[in-house]
Amino acid sequence: MLTSAAIRSQFLEFFRSKQHLIVPSAPIVVKNDPTLMFTNAGMNQFKDYFLGNKIAPNPRIADTQKCLRVSGKHNDLEEVGVDHYHHTMFEMLGNWSFGDYFKKEAIEWSWELLTKVFQIPVDRLYVTVFEGDAKEGLPKDEEAAAEWKKWIAEDRILLGNKKDNFWEMGDTGPCGPCTEIHVDTRPDEERQKVDGRTLVNADHPEVIEIWNNVFIQFNRLKDGSLQPLPAKHVDTGMGFERLVRVLQNKNSNYDTDVFTGLIEKIESISGQGYGKTDNKSDVAFRVIADHIRAISFTIADGQLPSNTGAGYVIRRILRRAVRYYYSYLNYQQPLLFQLVPALAAQFENVFPELHQQQQFVTKVIREEEEAFLRTLEKGLKRIEDIIGQAKGSIAGKDAFELYDTYGFPFDLTRLIAAERELTIDEEAFNKEMQQQKERSRAATATDTEDWVVVNEDASNSQFVGYDSLEAKAKVLRYRKVKAKGKEAYQLVLDKTPFYAESGGQVGDTGQLIVNGTTINIVDTKKENDLIIHFAEKLPADLNGEVTAHVDADKRKRTALHHSATHLLHAALRKVLGTHVAQKGSLVNADYLRFDFSHFSKVTTEELAEVEKIVNEKIRENIPVVIKQMSKDEAVAMGAMALFGEKYSDTVRVVTMDPSYSIELCGGTHVGATGELGFFKITSEGAVAAGVRRVEAICGAAAEQYINDQLTQLATAKEALKNPKDLVKAIQGLNEETTTLRKQLERFELAALQTLRDTLLNRVQEVGGVNFIGEVVEVSNADALKKLAFELKPRLTDYIIVLVANIEGKASIVLLFDEAKAAEMGLDAGQIIKKQVAPLIKGGGGGQKTLATAGGQDASALHQVIEAVKGLL
Repeated sequence: MLTSAAIRSQFLEFFRSKQHLIVPSAPIVVKNDPTLMFTNAGMNQFKDYFLGNKIAPNPRIADTQKCLRVSGKHNDLEEVGVDHYHHTMFEMLGNWSFGDYFKKEAIEWSWELLTKVFQIPVDRLYVTVFEGDAKEGLPKDEEAAAEWKKWIAEDRILLGNKKDNFWEMGDTGPCGPCTEIHVDTRPDEERQKVDGRTLVNADHPEVIEIWNNVFIQFNRLKDGSLQPLPAKHVDTGMGFERLVRVLQNKNSNYDTDVFTGLIEKIESISGQGYGKTDNKSDVAFRVIADHIRAISFTIADGQLPSNTGAGYVIRRILRRAVRYYYSYLNYQQPLLFQLVPALAAQFENVFPELHQQQQFVTKVIREEEEAFLRTLEKGLKRIEDIIGQAKGSIAGKDAFELYDTYGFPFDLTRLIAAERELTIDEEAFNKEMQQQKERSRAATATDTEDWVVVNEDASNSQFVGYDSLEAKAKVLRYRKVKAKGKEAYQLVLDKTPFYAESGGQVGDTGQLIVNGTTINIVDTKKENDLIIHFAEKLPADLNGEVTAHVDADKRKRTALHHSATHLLHAALRKVLGTHVAQKGSLVNADYLRFDFSHFSKVTTEELAEVEKIVNEKIRENIPVVIKQMSKDEAVAMGAMALFGEKYSDTVRVVTMDPSYSIELCGGTHVGATGELGFFKITSEGAVAAGVRRVEAICGAAAEQYINDQLTQLATAKEALKNPKDLVKAIQGLNEETTTLRKQLERFELAALQTLRDTLLNRVQEVGGVNFIGEVVEVSNADALKKLAFELKPRLTDYIIVLVANIEGKASIVLLFDEAKAAEMGLDAGQIIKKQVAPLIKGGGGGQKTLATAGGQDASALHQVIEAVKGLL
């Protein structure tokens, strides 16, 4: 039996023999493309080649690409684990032609590889071709059909509609007709009973699509129209996991050696067996084996779990896996992190970045698991509260709270409800979900129009900003964008001195001058390989010569901080250890922010040593040497590359003393380190599991910071009457304050006890309870609560309402006897929210027996007492 490693190798070697350049996988996390969060198809990294924005390094390319499909149009998350062939992270084997071969060769080679190299029986294969679409004015793909007739029986060539056989990456962008290859993996007796052609594209688990050959001919515009591309391209994608399943003659992707090692590890850890049934525990095994891949490779590529964007997607996948092992494998401690070593070893020769960062990825996953397991415990307590209040059915808003706040999947809530003979209002739950999605979409919605071409130019926008901050240029294209109700414009120039946001460095700002009209550029970003200038308006004449001016002062201060980042990175590695690796950065004119892998707080002494090293390097005035060279040459000389970055064959290497700092970097820098003047760290802290953050400044910003600190110090000394020993004076002041505070607490307690005794003499019997409702004088809300607790042990069957005017604002405490409140159906939290807080124009809340409120209107304090008294 062929191993998965051998299958992958045979695919790549086959296309190498067809003169394809084999390239490495792009990172799974997408940068410089606002339309994508993750790489979801093999073609993502080649978009610019299809659109004509960039020339491919070779007209024929092949690779295996890490992909992730968990959001947007391509969203398989809810199917993952439930069936045997959907995945979050998967490998896509692909071959591409950029204006070179087309349908003839693509189809011929597909057939040759599958039937001759992999020896899949011909009688198990079916193909589909595009049937055409009258609404789009698209004819049937006769060319593909004719090519297939050379290789396969005509009754195995099936027509597919636009949904199945016209491939589009999104609402806009490169697209075209495609031809799919399907494999019938059913047993022979099943195939004799039912013709496989009737099961193609019918969601049959054993008649599956294995390869899609897309013929990219068009660009879909915003108005829905199709624009022919300047050249025709081939984009193919074959699901590696499905291919291995077919060639290893398995009924499930999870039974192949791509997953069996992980599943055996999960069995060993959990003490549970896989494959004995097809119940929830088997689904849990598949979910965990799939999800650990997505989580690990994405973290290794630089995306940490978080509460927003791509980070939230990864956190959501991780939590889904935790919920499954917690609920269905009865394993209630961190499990996922234990799988990372096995996964890293499996892919060491394919995607080595995980093996290189194994310790870091393991640490991040473990801390995420521990945090969510704590949340899950709280969620289980919350669901008990909800069930306790439910009368036959759990409200949709409560089920949504469990999903949104505690990460409970709807099916888990439904399972627990069924055990208690309860139903759930699914319609209301779905309504809450839809409203959340609409809120999320509205918050991030950007309406981007199509590009308007001003000047035809096949070349990409050329960046000249390393050498000059001014350039004469012409506008190539522009488009209008609208976000949050505001209109703006994006322009592309044939050459530009404006640095586009990249590698942590912010984009340049400045001005474009066209025929005497000045246009402010408020930002510069990259979209794939286009440099896009953001402007609030357009010049009246777009055809005139453009003078592009970069804000020189801002660029200079930004360059200072970027060079300081390199010095800082090297110093951190020297002081903390070579495990330190950059995990993110922000470089702007005002400060730098540097995130790096490290597993404990950086001590004051370590930070001082880092500062000392950086400032020594500044005083040495080391020349900053920047050279372009091949990536292999750069790596050989020890240049540091960042995980998660996609580097071209030619790279830019920034050196500040070859024995100290050599990094691959596309940012802007100073000529020598002495220009930084002085370096100062302003803060250090944690940002995620295993990741620390340092913020720092240099140059004039550092000088200003030191002056501000000295001014504060002088002010403090003056306030303390200029003591000779400031530290000793502050210590003495603290000791005196502590002594006075203790005295004050004793006085306050005595006063509260006196007030308590007074109130005990004013107890009223109302409706069978001992009622105290009084306006009292206290210094703060905390004292008001203390007074209520002073009364509590001295009363039975009590209802206490204490109110106070504290510096013109109302403060309220309700304290109820637990047994009496239950007997009378009183809930302090609800009373204070619905009946008390509105009277004082404020808000509050609490538990059934203790609740507090504060408000702006202290004139209604007597009304509050009467309102609660009236309930009795």
